[in-house]
Formats: sequence, C-alpha cells, structure tokens
Amino acid sequence: MGFILSRNTRVNCDGMSAPVINAAAVLERDIKKAFNDSCALQNYIILKTDLSAEPECFVIESGDGITVKACDELGFIYGLLYISEKFIGIKPFWFWLDQKIEKTDVIEIPDGIYKNKKPCVRFRGWFINDEVLIQRWSINGDTTEPWKMAFEALLRCGGNMVIPGTDRNSRKYRDLAAGMGLWITHHHAEPLGAEMFIRAYPELKPSFSEHSELFIGLWEQSVKEQKNNKTIYSLGFRGQGDYPFWNDDTSGKYDTPESRGKLIGDIIEMQRQIVLKYDPNAEFCTNLYGEVMELYNGGYIDFADDIIKISADNGFGKMCVRRTGANNPRISSLPEKAVSAGGIYYHVSFYDLQAAAHIVQLPNSIDFVMSELDEVMSRNMNDYWIINCSNIRPHAYYLDAIRKKWFGETVSDAVHSVEFVNDYYGGESAVADCLAHHADHMLPYGKEADEHAGDQFYNENIRRIAVMCIRQNFAFCPELSWFTGECRDLTEQVHKFRDTALSGIDDLKKYYDICKRVSESLKYKKELFDSIILMQASIHYFCAAGMIKFADGYDLFRAGKYIHSFMKLGEAAELYRKANDMMRGGEYGVWQGFYFNDCFADIKHTAYMIEKMMGLVRELGDNSRHDLWYRKACYDIRDRFVMTLLVDDNHMEDWELYTALRDSKVWKLEDED
Repeated sequence: MGFILSRNTRVNCDGMSAPVINAAAVLERDIKKAFNDSCALQNYIILKTDLSAEPECFVIESGDGITVKACDELGFIYGLLYISEKFIGIKPFWFWLDQKIEKTDVIEIPDGIYKNKKPCVRFRGWFINDEVLIQRWSINGDTTEPWKMAFEALLRCGGNMVIPGTDRNSRKYRDLAAGMGLWITHHHAEPLGAEMFIRAYPELKPSFSEHSELFIGLWEQSVKEQKNNKTIYSLGFRGQGDYPFWNDDTSGKYDTPESRGKLIGDIIEMQRQIVLKYDPNAEFCTNLYGEVMELYNGGYIDFADDIIKISADNGFGKMCVRRTGANNPRISSLPEKAVSAGGIYYHVSFYDLQAAAHIVQLPNSIDFVMSELDEVMSRNMNDYWIINCSNIRPHAYYLDAIRKKWFGETVSDAVHSVEFVNDYYGGESAVADCLAHHADHMLPYGKEADEHAGDQFYNENIRRIAVMCIRQNFAFCPELSWFTGECRDLTEQVHKFRDTALSGIDDLKKYYDICKRVSESLKYKKELFDSIILMQASIHYFCAAGMIKFADGYDLFRAGKYIHSFMKLGEAAELYRKANDMMRGGEYGVWQGFYFNDCFADIKHTAYMIEKMMGLVRELGDNSRHDLWYRKACYDIRDRFVMTLLVDDNHMEDWELYTALRDSKVWKLEDED
C-alpha cells in the first residue's frame, strides 16, 4: 500500500530555509483545501538533503513513507509543489483561473520514484510589468496577497526568476519574491535594480558625465541591499525614461556611435566590478534593446563572456526590433553574431500607446509564438527567458504555453487549447475552439503576421484624435504617423483607422457571436469563461465598432451636421461604455475591483473623451440657451416652438440629452436647422 495523503499529513522541514518552509506551508494549505476531516493516522512528508542531486531537481520516494530529496531550495520547492499538482490536482494557475478543489477523504500515492523534468531554459521567469491592475487590487484587504499568488504561480510553472514589478514595486516586493525562493533580476531601464537617478536627485540633470559619483553610489547601494539574495544583475545604461541616455545628456560628448558605445561598455564593466566586489559568484545579464542592439551589432560595444545577452521581441511576439514612434525597422532583434550566453525578453502583454494588448490576450496565435521561440532555441539562446506577464489573469493561456516550452515540449494551438481547457474549463470542447481560433478573428492593422490589434489600438488612438478636435481645431496628429504614414491631414488619419476597423469588424463580430453562444451553452465554468474569454471578445468587438461610429461622427461634425454628429458620437461612446461594463462585469468574488485601475487601455476614458467631443459639437449646433435640442428631444412637435415658458425642466447635461434624443428618435426625421 502506498503513502496515504490526508488532512493529517504534515511536512517535516526541520532545519530547512525560509523559502522551503514557505513551500511546505503552501502544500499544507492545499491539503486543508483538498481533504475532509479524517481519522487517518498523522504522517509526514520528509525532506532530505542529497548533495549528489542536480540543482533544482528533486526525487520523491514513496512507500510506507514519502521522502523528497534535493540539493537546494528550488529542488525542495518544486518537489513539494509537484505533490500538490500531481496527487492533489492543484494546477499552476489554480488561483488565477478559479480552480475549484473538490474535497476527498484520502489519496494514496502509489509506491515509486518520481522526478521532475529538467528544463531547457536555465533562468526562466516573469516580469510583472505594467502591473496597474494588481498594484491597486487587494485580496481580502491585503495588497501583498496578489503578489504572493503571482510568485506562487510562477514557481508552480517551474519558473525560477522574477522581476517583481516595475520601478518602486520591484524594490517593494523584492524580498517577498526572494523569500519564496526566486532569483531576482531587473528591468532593463533600472540597472542593478537601483533607484532612478531622477528620483534620488530630482534637482539634478541625469548626466553621467556630470554626476558619475552619484550614479555609482546608487548602484553600489543597490548591490549591498541585494547581495544576500539570489540575483541576476542587469547591467546597462539608458535614459531615465526608458530611452537612450543621450536624450538626457546635451554635452555633445556622445554624438557618435563610437562615443555612445564606449560609454555604455565602460559603465557596464564598472557595474560588473561593483557587483563582483560584494558577490564574487554573481550572475549577470544585459539587454540588447533598441539603441544598444544597434551599437552591439555595429561593433561599438563589447561585453564580458559571463554576461548573458538578452534580445527582445517587438511587443507582439515577433523577434524583431520594436516600433518606436513611427520608426518601425522590422529588423531581427536576434544578434547577428553568436553570443557566449544568450536569452530573451518576451511579451505576452505589452503597452506601447499604439496597438498593443494589455487587458486582452496577445492577438497572435500560439503557433506563431512557438515558431518564434523555436528560432530562439535554434540559436542556443536558452540561458535566460523573462516573460512580460503584466497582470497574469488575462494572459494565462499564453503563460501556460510558454511554461511548457521552458521544458522542451512541443506546443500548438490545437493541442494546448484542449489541455488548457481540460485543466481549467472542465474539458469543454467549445471553449477550446474559442481559444484555438481566437487569433484567426483578430483585426489586422498591418501586413505583417504579428500586426494584429490589441485593446490600445481602439482606445489610445481615438483619444488622441479627440484631443486634436477639441484642442487643436482638427490639426494633423503626428503621434498617429506610426499607423497613418505620410498623410498630413487629420481627416485622412481618421478614415484610415475607420477603414481598418471596417475591414475586420465582421470577423470580430463573428468571434463575439461564437463566444456569446458558447457562454449561453455553458453550465460549468460559465462565470470564468464570461469574465475572460467572452469579455476579451467583447472588448475587441465593441471598441472596434465604437471606432467606426466615432469616425462617422467625426465626418458629420466636419460637415456641419451637428445633431447627427452628436448622436453618432453618442453611439460610439455607448459602445465603449458597453465594453467597459463587460470588463467590470468580470469582477466577482475575490476579483472584485480587479479591473478598477484599467488606466492603460482605459476604455472608460475613451468614452469620456468622446463625450467631451459631444459637448463641443453641442456648443456649435445647439443654441446658446441649450434648449433647442432639448425641445426636439422632449416636446411634442405642436409645442416645440411655443415660447410662453422657455423650458419646463432643468437644463440637460450632454449625456442626458443624448439619451433623450436617442429614445425619442424625432431628430432622425429632420434636417439640421
């Protein structure tokens, strides 16, 4: 008879480190979730150090007793979480995807030896970046608990490193992540995880040539703070706003590739020596990102062999240089020459103020993602994979696929969708079809395979257009040139967005309708499906439809058809409001308030900006007393021009007037006055 796992099972972790004790507490919590009160005898899972084991590996021996053997913290942590998943059935994203744990009395672990699969990627983890949702959300009033759940999910996925947030968050949650056993690494804009110069010295110009001793002091202080953690130190030097440093330095000393490359190279070696002073066995990485890749490929920078060189995708899963403003070179971001140690920074979520996906999942297929990662593996760039996971829950489908890739599995939409749905959606084949084919319905905004629109396409660009109408009297918007190219007329820019949305609206509507039908058919996991898959389909469809209505309202505005413009813009705002309502409708139970701080897509703000445009249109089309359109909306045609009482009610605000006109429909029968 094998080992009996019951509510009375405990983990004996005497003499173990804090991260291992934490993992033992997680397993014991899972046991309480999974088992009824039992009369089974109390028994123990024994942890035993085996220095002959490989790093991060475990061996579980099950018989009359059960022993987990490992040589290091992560080996024990993975072993304990393996018991949770393999025998209790708790999946890596159990919390993030509402897995219901069915209680039982006992579970027998068969006699035998169990081992973990060795990963293909040495350092593998998440960058909890653009984390605007989880940083304003709490679990039962605890703002730290979301981060614990994030780090736990990463460990359950077999990850071993994390950038624990952006800017202040990365330092705030660094010790928590380290205390759970994870390696710490850093944002490419925050070398060594140090405080930003402009925050430490806001009164000074962030110029290394003028204040080198202050920069060095910040770096050294950061290394001292982290020297007792497992840290992969990110080396580099960029400007204080995630841009080239020479944007901040106007001394003229760094106007050539040679001078720029030399300074970056010298600073990186200086940073490396600072770290080695306190941690002789330190691990290093640097990001071949943007301008640094150009300088590296040009031969203007060289790095020590022990520094892992990291290449980035473009934010849409393609391993090419990202678009910056209107500059979109589309050249490979993989280094032209072989590197001694290489890795990637890869996005399943991105924020670019143009077209990226933050609230919705990546609008490109798993098959596409895997083809890019296969190319990375073919170049032996498997020393370091950091995945931008943002707020986790909207992106779990892709994160789950990539964690399989960490371990060398072959992953495809067809297979992964079924496995994922078996784990989290009760095996509903219709749900698997929605996931497997969602990328087929996404809106193309360009000719390249990765150029499909995320939530920012429908929102950020419409807000910019609204600003140009309100503030700049319909002036050309240079920030839209990334998409509209050479045209220098706002109307042409608006039409290009509308035409693009029109070209894909039928596919988006089709996908929305499919998801709607699936939702109506579900009895199990309907709430989860509606709050993630249907919600994301709704955002794409309603926002794209809103973009079309907005453009139509814009044209009517320019034609002087003010009341018709007012109403068309109102229809657009209603669609964006509906998308926002769908998003906020995905909040229930522990997820209350999860989307409250949607400040990137900020769908509610798009509706607000359209409503501001409605106000402008009304000022031009209504009379100065604001009662002409009111009379059209509320008065019988026989009373409309009787002026004994100018108005019978308080003046209507814009949205109140819109809804009154919409419901009366009288305005549709009349030409503009």
